[in-house]
Amino acid sequence: MPASTALRRTLAVVAALPLLTLAACGYGSESKDDDSAKVADGAEKIDGLDSVRIGYFGNITHATPLVANQKGFFQKELGGTEAKYAVFNAGPSEIEALNSGSIDIGWIGPSPSINGYTKSGGKNLRIIGGSASGGVKLVVNPDKIKSLDDVKGKRIATPQLGNTQDVAFLNWIAEQGWKVDAQSGKGDVTVVRSDNKVTPDAYKSGSLDGAWVPEPTASKLVAEGGKVLLDESSLWPDEKFVITNIIVSQKFLKEHPKAVEAVLGASVDTNKWIADNPDEAKAAANEQLKKDSGKALPADVLDPSWESIKLTDDPLAATLDAQASHAVKAGLLEKPDLNGIYDLTLLNKVLKAKGEPAVDDAGLGAK
Repeated sequence: MPASTALRRTLAVVAALPLLTLAACGYGSESKDDDSAKVADGAEKIDGLDSVRIGYFGNITHATPLVANQKGFFQKELGGTEAKYAVFNAGPSEIEALNSGSIDIGWIGPSPSINGYTKSGGKNLRIIGGSASGGVKLVVNPDKIKSLDDVKGKRIATPQLGNTQDVAFLNWIAEQGWKVDAQSGKGDVTVVRSDNKVTPDAYKSGSLDGAWVPEPTASKLVAEGGKVLLDESSLWPDEKFVITNIIVSQKFLKEHPKAVEAVLGASVDTNKWIADNPDEAKAAANEQLKKDSGKALPADVLDPSWESIKLTDDPLAATLDAQASHAVKAGLLEKPDLNGIYDLTLLNKVLKAKGEPAVDDAGLGAK
């Protein structure tokens, strides 16, 4: 196969990938609007805007926007400008919405952020803040897998080819000295790309021996008798790695910085409120999940999921760069130019005003 053809196919795969999760979250292309908090009568509009359209996933790794929506924190900061919401099931659909102008700001995982940035030649988005770290685990059938060495030869699920968890698992496999073809998932370990929505049932049926997945899928597997064999946080410096960050269209950032600053201010305030009120915040997030999806998480899934997610204003930029390197190493991504993917100017302005330390872009900031 000619190198140019191989490259085009690889890029086509990468363009179709989701994130962290989510990333890392559920998958699909549908979104829905949800107008929870209403604009106060007589309140002043920010930047003259009638509304700011905010996107996120209906997943516990997006606890910040879930809580901020449910408690009206975004609306409070935006004043007379209405906070509107779109709830997504997949990273690519959120990136498409950002690129088309259907949303202005979004919470999303690292892989779709990288893919969206590189696919547009660095022209369509900026990462402007962090939101969450952690919440990814290798959960296995304890009857079949009793140690990390036992993973060899088993069938282990990840959410989707090239998504954040898939890349992380492929990288971990390589570090064990095992061989797996990234595209097919075949090798010393069989990597099964399985939608997070169906993975628990597949595990329960015995067709999977385990899964490297984000919350709440990991805790759903534990509720089905699975055992956490490895927490991905243990593989990272200080046990921190980005699972959710905040992106904005470059056009919106340039034209409406005050609105972006207001949303970032609400995000920082929400993370602090969650830290100060963990039980109330957990209930608020679950209530918003119920509104968004029609179903709340049961306590035996919600509680461990909530405990494993660490909210942070810091985008943990160095870990996003490392995740991109892992995708390149696995052969799923042509080495990307991530210079300029971050613009943390407004976030650091907000943090300074609140007496908090500045955060770093790992040398990948807009010049």
